[in-house]
Amino acid sequence: MRDLLFKNLTSQDKKRRIISSSEIVDKEGVRSIVRRHFVCIAREVQEKELERPEPYLYVLKERKTKEHKERFFCRMKGSLFAINNGKLYLIVFMHSLRINLEAITKKAVRYSEED
Repeated sequence: MRDLLFKNLTSQDKKRRIISSSEIVDKEGVRSIVRRHFVCIAREVQEKELERPEPYLYVLKERKTKEHKERFFCRMKGSLFAINNGKLYLIVFMHSLRINLEAITKKAVRYSEED
């Protein structure tokens, strides 16, 4: 079984964009859930405001062998400057990736197939 969900949201003034996807796969006794998320915000800045946020990286990996579960999470934040039609823009973005793996019991598989 495979479920996919995809969202692409853009603000009215096109200065904010959110893209997210979620994928759930049950295969060979393992359920994997993968969620990706991207947010991007653009705003016009003056040359005096050339300060930009510091880049950021966070990674978490967790394994619970008794519960037959694994979890991975990664988040990156960054920014860059861009020029369009002579105007200076600061583009701030954030990516995140979340992966959950867990063993599926036979009862869980039976119930999900009946739905």
